[in-house]
Amino acid sequence: MHPGATRTGGDATPTGATDEFDTWLALQRATDDTRANLIADIVGHPAGAPSVAELDYTNPSLGTDAIRRHLGILQDVGVVEQRVVEPGERVRGYPYTFYAITDAARALFDRNDLFPVAAWRRQYDRIEKTSEIRDLESMPRPE
Repeated sequence: MHPGATRTGGDATPTGATDEFDTWLALQRATDDTRANLIADIVGHPAGAPSVAELDYTNPSLGTDAIRRHLGILQDVGVVEQRVVEPGERVRGYPYTFYAITDAARALFDRNDLFPVAAWRRQYDRIEKTSEIRDLESMPRPE
């Protein structure tokens, strides 16, 4: 661990890995330009939990595979969490997996003045959106 970094949690998993939040590693992964753009879009999203389709709309040069790969990296370090709609509650033709900032990451960002919600919401609101994206934005999200 980097000097000055803190870990929270501490529950070991059966494989020997831990559920600890490594602030240094989280900041390293979150400040990569591409991942920082994805985080900004997550933070700016009206529900705070966009789908891959919405992130693809705001990051057209990446493509969905790259977006999923970067989201996976952010999940691995505890910055982003998946929120999945239960099978019986899914709507055909609409996404059922959404991505949100974890509480630990939000606290880290707040302590370091990174990704302020109000600023990124204003930025996100300025994006011209198609009716399909507006429909996706208005979908209910799992907690």
